[in-house]
Amino acid sequence: MTAVSCREVELDTEHLQLDKSIGRGFRFAIVLTAVTLIAEVAGGFWTNSLALLSDASHVFMDLLALVLSAAAIILANFPATDRRTYGWHRAEIFAALINGVTLFLISGGILLEVWERIQSPEAVRSKEMLIIATVGLVANLLAAKGLHSHSKDDLNVRSAFLHVLGDAIASVGVIIGGIIMLYTGWYVVDALVSAAIALIIVWGAVRVLREAGHILLEGVPRHVNLEELVAKVRAVAGVNGMHHLHVWSICSHITALSAHIDIEPDSRLRQGEIVGEIEQMLEHDYHINHSTLQGECSSCLSGPVIQQLRHRKRSSLCSHGHGSHSHGH
Repeated sequence: MTAVSCREVELDTEHLQLDKSIGRGFRFAIVLTAVTLIAEVAGGFWTNSLALLSDASHVFMDLLALVLSAAAIILANFPATDRRTYGWHRAEIFAALINGVTLFLISGGILLEVWERIQSPEAVRSKEMLIIATVGLVANLLAAKGLHSHSKDDLNVRSAFLHVLGDAIASVGVIIGGIIMLYTGWYVVDALVSAAIALIIVWGAVRVLREAGHILLEGVPRHVNLEELVAKVRAVAGVNGMHHLHVWSICSHITALSAHIDIEPDSRLRQGEIVGEIEQMLEHDYHINHSTLQGECSSCLSGPVIQQLRHRKRSSLCSHGHGSHSHGH
């Protein structure tokens, strides 16, 4: 077995272990979230608490988000085909996008109900509400703990983690509101807590949608500094320059890069070695594990570092026949 194939087997093993670890966290979170939903729906109607029912609606959408996220992990393991050469890895980002949109819908529904309750406050069983909210808080914290370890580097997990964390914060608000109402009888607090929950939801939605949109628009990943990357490539012996550079994320765990490497004429015989050295640097320093590098002689006309893509008519491209693979040199 060659060194390359050994490395591929090692990466596949790491990928499977990562997915199994994330999958366990999702299953644990789904069970706890389902239990919390049942408790808060029943408790919300029993205690007449808008805060509990608002949190229950949030929990319901969180359960949907967790199921979508878990499904995205399963889809990501489907093999690449001649129709989908990247496989289903983008399903992760699609699930995160759906989660972010649902968060906005939830907040709008809650705020409408809050307005009605502020105008006409209703009595709430404060003690019972307090107990149910405490149970919900414990369940949310346990679910968040199961997802936290992978939430920093996986957008799909992060969006689900934010859902669960938002629930935990909301439960704290419900508990505080329950204590205030228990001792003061000021029932408008129930509506105010619900409004705070809605604002928390909006905050989480903005973050998720912004990052999901950045990936879908093929934006440069946050952990990649292009100026620094180009400088490191140019510092490799035998490299004269770099142009037609593109860096993008396929999903949270896969960063891709394509570029033309301008190689000195005296180093042309070392092209494979130079490209291999650059690939190792890209993977080690920037976690770019999918790179396509085209070596060129420095006597060629080099383009800009960042290539500007332009639309072309399909018919005009086809009319050139073979060799229409143009990069605008």
